[in-house]
Amino acid sequence: MRADYRKRYRDLYERHWWWRAREAAILEVLHAWQPNHRWKRILDVGCGDGLFFSKLAQFGEVEGIEPAQGLVSDMGPYRSRIHIGSFDESFKARQPYSLILMLDVLEHLANPVGALRYALKLLEPEGRLIVTVPAFRLLWTNHDVLNNHFTRYTMRSFRKLAGQAGLEIEVQKYFFQWLFPLKLATRLAEKLFPHQPKPPRIPPRWFNGMLYGLSRLEYKALRPLPVPFGSSLMVVGHKQTS
Repeated sequence: MRADYRKRYRDLYERHWWWRAREAAILEVLHAWQPNHRWKRILDVGCGDGLFFSKLAQFGEVEGIEPAQGLVSDMGPYRSRIHIGSFDESFKARQPYSLILMLDVLEHLANPVGALRYALKLLEPEGRLIVTVPAFRLLWTNHDVLNNHFTRYTMRSFRKLAGQAGLEIEVQKYFFQWLFPLKLATRLAEKLFPHQPKPPRIPPRWFNGMLYGLSRLEYKALRPLPVPFGSSLMVVGHKQTS
């Protein structure tokens, strides 16, 4: 992540409509899937400075791993629960996890199969893995360049990835459907008028709130429907049983 983007990331996560709407959607999924006894141990992969920890704490004991040391404050309230380093065999978990989150992580990795396979290795037999990724290579824009993405996924390409890693998919769902045509238009505009990628900014308060409300309304209205497109993909699954 570029230094200028890294400096803004906390503010973006806490205030920008996209991050707020994504978090709200994930919380709905967690409430729907949580077992009666809660999840015992939760791992947030790519957790940054633990920005999601306060909300995740209602579901179980939370810890995280973050490869970008610059995103983690030494004085942060969750510093003792955050491991700094790559998510691979070098990360040794004390015990298996009952829930692992990989929220917009896999698209940053040169070896997503290996990361997904290792996440499943760290899961309890009945544990769940929740993943979000950007959807459709057709929607590739400067934002993907800025974020050092390797790719974007479709349901079909993610199923292939899951099969290679040993993930049994229980639910796949596109969301942020309304963003699909806007990102297509953005891609076209960037082709016609090339420019250097810049970190996103938080819109004016009224507009930011309107976009958040639109995203939440769309998610609730379209959640039961098999809409075949969106700018993001959410997956819930567990490790395959032999």
